[in-house]
Amino acid sequence: MRGLSFQQLFNFDWLRNSSSPERTSLVAGGLGWMLDAMDVSLYALVLAALVSSLGMDTKTAGSLSSLTLIASAIGGFLFGVLADRVGRVRALMASILVYALASAASGFSHTVTQLAVFRFVLGLGMGGEWTTAAALIAETWRAEHRGKALGFMQSSYAIGEALAALAFFLVMPRFGWRGVFFVGVLPALLVFWIQRRVPEPELWKQRAAKNPKTHLRRLLEKDVFRNGVLATAMNACTMFGYWGLFTWIPGYLSLPPSQGGRGLSLVKTTGFFLAMCLGKWLGYSLFGFFSDAFGRRKPYFFYLLIAAALIPLYGMSRSDFWLLMLGPFVAFFGTGYFSGYAAIASELFPGEIRAAAMGLSYNIGRGLSAVAPLAVGALALRFGIGRAFFLEAGAFLMAALLSLALPETRGQQLD
Repeated sequence: MRGLSFQQLFNFDWLRNSSSPERTSLVAGGLGWMLDAMDVSLYALVLAALVSSLGMDTKTAGSLSSLTLIASAIGGFLFGVLADRVGRVRALMASILVYALASAASGFSHTVTQLAVFRFVLGLGMGGEWTTAAALIAETWRAEHRGKALGFMQSSYAIGEALAALAFFLVMPRFGWRGVFFVGVLPALLVFWIQRRVPEPELWKQRAAKNPKTHLRRLLEKDVFRNGVLATAMNACTMFGYWGLFTWIPGYLSLPPSQGGRGLSLVKTTGFFLAMCLGKWLGYSLFGFFSDAFGRRKPYFFYLLIAAALIPLYGMSRSDFWLLMLGPFVAFFGTGYFSGYAAIASELFPGEIRAAAMGLSYNIGRGLSAVAPLAVGALALRFGIGRAFFLEAGAFLMAALLSLALPETRGQQLD
């Protein structure tokens, strides 16, 4: 592997020579995840306006993000079980409808309680979308290209965040935060295309024909349980770092110094956020190439280690210039590892319970990380948001160490 040239490593023949089911599954999963990211990111972008309009402090605002993450843990498992029983495609369509309608409903909120209910429902669909899309792509694509395909799916999250930033920039000045949330209903239109064009994976159809039941007791088998606990703990740490950091970065950029932020203008905040979205997209996409070439664990470890080193520098930056320069690198290393988790989780668990186990592992980790936005918001009251980011750096370092305990799964053929 050490002798790989740049051209060999980043060769796109795998995409050009893919089959029709492989391409459509990638498009469906990628678009679903992209629009999921858009809907979730709308909240972070209007956070400063919500604090003012609904009379929230930073701690309450963070707790609403935490509530969404708790709901995503529940939704990931429920939609995973649904995907194992009725199919990946049907469960994917249902999850998209749930988060799209809940995002639009958030625009009708007049109290914090109403907004909390809608964000909880959005979290259910948000957790289910990743679970069903990752299982769909993992079971459709060939083993030698699975990492790259899942990396491209994951990279669409950054595009969704960029779309959210553009929607915020265009809609917020004219229609306010309610109009921004109404944009979130658009993903529902994707369901019609998925229903017509995307087939179920042959692996799932073969399993369903032989044994339509999902035996969840297999989650307790020795190797499955051990790997599941390790993967969940690692993912909880990465999610703690991710959600604590990226939920608050828009607020960190836009809130005034008296509230722990940097007080940047709308134009600067949008520009800095878009620069980070580019870094995220590259981090997600390139990770897939690295993981298919060098294995799942090594790139995962180094991404997290570098993120842990960069975050304190970002939080302590004194100038707008360094915020802009460091932002894309923080985003590259602080998010790209997610592409690896999709491949690792799909290859760790047996096919009979793959979606349920992936959803449980990924979203329990996300649910446990729900305290992160709240913790950063609480620390920000005393130390400022930038200093509160040190907590997230520690979470990334812990995740890097846990990743070394997982088995290497590259090249594994799925049952």
